[in-house]
Amino acid sequence: MIVVGNKISYFFQTLAVIFISAFCFLFLKEVLPKRIFSESQSASKNVVVDSVLLEAVALDEKMDSTAQIALDTFKRKKIVFEQIEGIAFPPEEYEQYKGFQFLIPFFEKLYLLETEQKGDIRIAYFGDSMTDGDLIVQDFRSAMQSKYGGKGVGFVSITSESAGSRSSISHHYSGNWKTQSYLNVKRPLKPFGVNGHVFFANDTLSNPWVNYKAGQGVHTSQLNNPTLFYGNSDNQEGELIVKTGKDTIVKKLSPEKLLNTLAISNTALKSFKASFHKADSIPIYGFNFDDGKGVHVDNFSNRGNSGLPISTFNVKLMNEFQERFDYDLIILHYGTNVLNYGSYNYDWYERSMTRVVNHLKACFPGVTVLVISTADKATKYDLEMKTDSAVIPLTMAQRKYAVQSKAGYFNLFEAMGGDGSMTKWVEEEVPALAAKDYTHFNYKGAQKVAGLLYQQIQTGYTQYKEMRKNRKTVPNQAAVDSVSSKTTPSNVQ
Repeated sequence: MIVVGNKISYFFQTLAVIFISAFCFLFLKEVLPKRIFSESQSASKNVVVDSVLLEAVALDEKMDSTAQIALDTFKRKKIVFEQIEGIAFPPEEYEQYKGFQFLIPFFEKLYLLETEQKGDIRIAYFGDSMTDGDLIVQDFRSAMQSKYGGKGVGFVSITSESAGSRSSISHHYSGNWKTQSYLNVKRPLKPFGVNGHVFFANDTLSNPWVNYKAGQGVHTSQLNNPTLFYGNSDNQEGELIVKTGKDTIVKKLSPEKLLNTLAISNTALKSFKASFHKADSIPIYGFNFDDGKGVHVDNFSNRGNSGLPISTFNVKLMNEFQERFDYDLIILHYGTNVLNYGSYNYDWYERSMTRVVNHLKACFPGVTVLVISTADKATKYDLEMKTDSAVIPLTMAQRKYAVQSKAGYFNLFEAMGGDGSMTKWVEEEVPALAAKDYTHFNYKGAQKVAGLLYQQIQTGYTQYKEMRKNRKTVPNQAAVDSVSSKTTPSNVQ
């Protein structure tokens, strides 16, 4: 009977708990939140985000605006270009916009290099984790150098988060460098370099060092004309100690100018180690490796970069870099870190990146710009991996700011195959072309993307050469609906 009594007691206790729970739920139902978890999407765990982007998103969320992306004015009929040196590319439908017209100065330099071996071409490739470890860029660089000449990996930072995964150069460094990045520092001790970083050898007990060894690529098998780039400081005691083989050379640092250079060797090296002695407070930017001929491509990749931090570049210092490098083309390859912020209205990003491109043109006078759209990215919907809903709205915003700022445009999303292409690249291609995060390309995929980019540039260049043969000696000033210098889309009928 005791056991039975206990069972009855437990039964009534359980029943009482159920009644009390039901009563509490009905009573509190009206004051409970409708959803425990927010519907807004956060950044993927596979990407990190720069602080400038976070501020821009926060500011956009505070703005009391219901304005939609105004695409109608862009979609009307065709974009008609004003002639440049007697050449005008055919009018373009907005949806198929490539903007070769705005790459004419670059194409002309390429033409002189190819036909007369005059000058050289320098390209700055700014990107996010898609170009981490020199992926995409190394194959694009190789293709350009195979076609037009040139040797060397270009500009390389002092430290790099992707140094261990890079094959185009072997890169090691000590752990006692003080590093400031434009991704998370608003007011650096000294202006950021062209790579978006500034480094300081502030350890007085142990000399910070960096070691470079040439890669295995056909065009990067030597460290051509290694040259240090560093900034201005009152410190007149700094020294650079270079070890190459059994030789040790001590060179004095003279940081009088806003941007200073120091040649390590007049000949190509296989490797060297550079240590910095008493160099505290001197801003160090990195080393450059090129043979001064053909084409050179610098990879300025940063994980988590949205592209917006470029707006923090110091114009005077960048003008100095332009004096030295004379960039002909800047490629902007962003998007991975801009997706998935709970809104499909990327008007704020379009406006911000338009300002970034205009800022770049002030930093690097005479440069042309090519915008690469976000790649496809797959997200799970109802247990199936499909193109993320934010991809197409973002590509539209990227195309819009390319048009607004008179830049070329490469729609990587469409070049991959459009809707559902990332899933195919991961699951159907053999071997696979992308990682299981359905976001990043693997080595094979990066090679293919580089080939697609190279092909589009060659397509535009081939068209340019054909039109160059037939161009008029006097530019036609009566071009209808010419491209306006303003940011408004007056170049669209």
